[in-house]
Amino acid sequence: MTPETRLLSVKLDSVRAACERASAGPKKDAAWKHYRLAEKAHSDENHTEMYRELEAAKQVLA
Repeated sequence: MTPETRLLSVKLDSVRAACERASAGPKKDAAWKHYRLAEKAHSDENHTEMYRELEAAKQVLA
């Protein structure tokens, strides 16, 4: 695993854990939506979009 791949994996895991810990409600639903879009961007190897969606998920939960 390259350092960049490791960093991407850590970021995805971190946001996923934050989504799981969030209390139920519209913010959690919105954060999951952004997380799923980030996963899709990651699988499409669109890292810019993935980072954008992960940031959006973190902002929703903040």
